[in-house]
Amino acid sequence: MSSLKELYQTGDWANEKHVPAIDAPDTIKKGDVLTVTVSVGKEIAHPNTTEHHISWINIYFQPAGEKFPVEIGKYSFDSHGASAKGGNTSAIYTDPSVTINIKTEKSGTILASSYCNVHGLWTKSKDITVS
Repeated sequence: MSSLKELYQTGDWANEKHVPAIDAPDTIKKGDVLTVTVSVGKEIAHPNTTEHHISWINIYFQPAGEKFPVEIGKYSFDSHGASAKGGNTSAIYTDPSVTINIKTEKSGTILASSYCNVHGLWTKSKDITVS
């Protein structure tokens, strides 16, 4: 039996359309707002169809020296072109991207995960230094 950790895939988001891209500054000043954007398909567009789409993105922050991460948010993308007329007939298609603002007094790591209904679980991380 696999563990959940073994099911997560990763890579370079510039070459793999399923990897969450984390856009955030490398360093912020203590007390400043940290703006983080996580998107899937930043460099290579990910399909967003009824048959093939990103269902969700989850974002966590792992403070340096602490055992457990803090859950920042869970973001669901529920419109993939489906309607009563069938697949890919709606005028609404969500874009798997989210921007959040947080404050932290500690350096740490932003952790992002995403789920593609065809290709499974993906993850990426980015270190943030608070000065």
